[in-house]
Amino acid sequence: MPITKRRRLAFRTAATCVAAALGATALAACGSEDAGEDSSGPVSLTYWTWTPGMDKVVDLWNKGPGKKDQITVTVKKQASGDTLVTKILTAHKAGKAPDLVQAEYQALPTLVSNDAVADIADEVGDAKGKFAEGVWQQTTLGTDSVYAVPQDIGPMMFYYRQDLFKKYGLTVPSTWEQFAETARALKKKSPDTDLTTFSANDSGLFAGLAQQAGAKWWTTSGDKWKVGIDDAASRKVAKFWGDLVKEGAVDDQPMYTPAWNKALNTGKQIAWVSAVWAPGTLTTAAPDTKGKWAMAPLPQWSQSENVTGSWGGSSTAVTTDSKNKAAAAKFAAWLNTDGDALNALAKESGIYPASTSAQLSGAFTTPPDYFSNQPDFYTKAAEIAESTAPSAWGPNVNVAYTTFKDAFGKAAKDKSDFVAALKAMQDDTVADLKKQGFEVSE
Repeated sequence: MPITKRRRLAFRTAATCVAAALGATALAACGSEDAGEDSSGPVSLTYWTWTPGMDKVVDLWNKGPGKKDQITVTVKKQASGDTLVTKILTAHKAGKAPDLVQAEYQALPTLVSNDAVADIADEVGDAKGKFAEGVWQQTTLGTDSVYAVPQDIGPMMFYYRQDLFKKYGLTVPSTWEQFAETARALKKKSPDTDLTTFSANDSGLFAGLAQQAGAKWWTTSGDKWKVGIDDAASRKVAKFWGDLVKEGAVDDQPMYTPAWNKALNTGKQIAWVSAVWAPGTLTTAAPDTKGKWAMAPLPQWSQSENVTGSWGGSSTAVTTDSKNKAAAAKFAAWLNTDGDALNALAKESGIYPASTSAQLSGAFTTPPDYFSNQPDFYTKAAEIAESTAPSAWGPNVNVAYTTFKDAFGKAAKDKSDFVAALKAMQDDTVADLKKQGFEVSE
């Protein structure tokens, strides 16, 4: 993403700062590149997060490094997703945002474009080596700035019922072509059984699959955004799944419903394209099948490739309203790189850490209880995580995701053209960027 630190204003709307092209002088006048001076003496910070058990993790800081540094952090539990982004932006407009906020990777460009999160490169830049390159890139947006410290990630994987694959004589697919052949073969052997489902409710899943195929949905050139949702890679993914749904080779029911849970639990659906956090979901959705599933790398578009997409994950950002930027950045770095903190996050919150060293230590030396039959679960997960493709998020992911649910939902129901639904995503996203005042490259 060819935006230098000086040109951070390319992310901002015209309404926020009409002088974007004026460079560093405009930057100083237009927003708080510096999040304020840290005061001497005791410092109290507020952290907005939705992660369960975070208060227990933060207690380790308050009683240990934080106490030594006279920095106390208070957790304020929040809703996640767009609800938190909206709340942060509202608080920021009033100058009352918290010191720290948990931010999903796809939300960072929105927060940056509204000048709601600070550049903490000078405070946490040394942490770069603790994360895979593709993960770290999600918090820099391709610039020299650092807008957050990675916390957890969601590398995508393929989950399947070992016993039922054996029963139906199926081989775990290593390519998407084999995946389609497996779905068709299963239908011939057991017409009432589905390999998996395409869920039009899950824009993040489709985004991750497009990412794996090489899609870059938002990029920049100079001061202009370019939207590539309707690119060749995404069209390939859309056509692939649209064809499978149309011919009935896979189901098209949404995930996370009682019907979907039952399909997993009874063996009506025998595989799931998901991410590293899937064991927690399966524990609840399909409790009767514990120990019968296995995890493998995501199928590839060509046999020679080794790349995965990302579905989920978040970071810890320091807001521009914080008057204690250095202290807040110090906590953010500790939370996501310290061994004790990461073990506590795994235990109390069930996260899969972005830190590469933590992925093979502590809580991740033994497999999830649900996958006790696969001792190398986390070893394999760490290898897959290293192959995560770089992401390319923009300032209006919420608009693209909303259109996905509408357009793909209708296409799945009607068994109509998924590629046309992708074009609708592209058009709505571009129109919204222009409406917000962003420069858009056609």
